[in-house]
Amino acid sequence: MTEACLAVFRPRSPALFVMGVNGGMSMAPDAAFPLVFGRNEPEVHVCVAPDDTHVSRKQGYFTREHSRWVLNNTGRLPIRLPGAHLVLGGDRVELRSGFTPLFIVAPKREHLLEVRVATPTPGAGDGGLGEVATHEGEVWDLTATEKLVLICLAQRYLRNDPMPQPLPWAEVAAELADLRPAETWSKQRAARVVAGVRTRLSGSVSGLMEDEVPQPVGNALNHNLITELLVTTTLVKSDLALLEGGGDR
Repeated sequence: MTEACLAVFRPRSPALFVMGVNGGMSMAPDAAFPLVFGRNEPEVHVCVAPDDTHVSRKQGYFTREHSRWVLNNTGRLPIRLPGAHLVLGGDRVELRSGFTPLFIVAPKREHLLEVRVATPTPGAGDGGLGEVATHEGEVWDLTATEKLVLICLAQRYLRNDPMPQPLPWAEVAAELADLRPAETWSKQRAARVVAGVRTRLSGSVSGLMEDEVPQPVGNALNHNLITELLVTTTLVKSDLALLEGGGDR
């Protein structure tokens, strides 16, 4: 990260922080120039994908417009936002406050550009909540069996695969059979366990039922479920240890 990003900076209006593969840069709201990102490090403020010629030398830039930060995609490749929203070449989109991971979608891999729009917090630096214990958040209640099945299903996400997908049902069932040899596991049983969790959470979480996502559904329902469990820290990386011990029998 550059010194600009490391410096103590308490903006009065939303500031922009962008991090690429070789460092980052911050922008004050009154900056009079665009923050450019792309493959050719000497010509951009933030470098991304320096070893992938599918990415444009100047892939895009950020500007401050009408009190909002705007992403402009000037390259050939699309840029994926959370929720699978694609910003195509020539398109632009306003950024929300907070952290937004952007992925430049190249043919063989995706390249991460980390973006944060920092909105000042009233009273920050005046006692605030800096010393208060971290709030753990609200995790979803899962039975031991549900959790083990979901860890099997979501293990590619927990292992930081670059483009994770839910594990195929046949592999989930085979792994559960190894972990719990006294029980009978099949693709259908594993799928029923996960379907039960999706149904239970669907009253509070969108995108978990077939009528809520466009066709073809594919892995979308289980992907949305896994994402919810990861965001709420219902599943965490340390849960992978259960795949070694079989969890609570």
